[in-house]
Amino acid sequence: MKYYVANFSIDCEGDFLQTARELLSAAACEAGFEAFEDIEDGVAGYVQRPLYDKAALDAAIAEYMPEGVGVMYEVEEVPDQDWNQGWEDEGFEPIGVSDHLVIYDAKHTDREMFAGDDGVMRIFIEARNAFGTGTHQTTRMILRRLLGMDLKGKKVLDCGCGTGILGIVASRLGAKEVFGYDIDEWSADNAEHNATLNGVGNMRVVLGDASVLAAVDDKYDVVIANINRNILINDMAAFRKCMADDAKLILSGFYEADVPMIEEAAARCGLHLRDVVTDEDWACVMFALA
Repeated sequence: MKYYVANFSIDCEGDFLQTARELLSAAACEAGFEAFEDIEDGVAGYVQRPLYDKAALDAAIAEYMPEGVGVMYEVEEVPDQDWNQGWEDEGFEPIGVSDHLVIYDAKHTDREMFAGDDGVMRIFIEARNAFGTGTHQTTRMILRRLLGMDLKGKKVLDCGCGTGILGIVASRLGAKEVFGYDIDEWSADNAEHNATLNGVGNMRVVLGDASVLAAVDDKYDVVIANINRNILINDMAAFRKCMADDAKLILSGFYEADVPMIEEAAARCGLHLRDVVTDEDWACVMFALA
């Protein structure tokens, strides 16, 4: 994936700095940023290059930051080779999503040690960054939902598929067909690669955003999207178009406080909120047509 890093400098009283960091991270997340790390006087935030919107970022900062707190930032490209190589070398530890699902780093795991069937689904992911491996709360919440559903014979749509982990798990749970798309070229290629690694042959991935759905005539039983709040709201009608009459729409990638805005956008498309689950401040919602 191609990323920008924004180095945010915060001007505030010293004892308020950590709170300001948290508010700023929430603001940047609303504008599409997806990873953060503390720096000496503020926060470094990472956003996929196609999703960077300066106007949206500035508006979110103005909304979230209290009076008397100043924020300045500079944005620069993250070198692809350096960004990717670090994650390739470091890898990630096995991620226990539940007692029945564990995600492994394909490049740093000896798969031969898992011979036999012990009732645990093991998914192997090659990822050159942390996003989409299952480390984030939003990914884990969707995976747990899928584990609790009967997907046998169902058609699944994965919007913004990333590494392909959600579609791969859906296929392994019995889905007869999985279609995914992602705006990032590397992600689309990587999702197909990871599907092959896990013996998944019924998953198709294309490059693009929600506009690719305009050419899709199929109706899907389960539609998944783990994207930031603003994109979910903007693409809600496109998701609805692809849903079968008894389909479920599963959304995450936003904070619990954002649920009312998501619900309002879904209601405009005739979708009804079925339930909400949370993990720390993050939320995952399920909608249906009735």
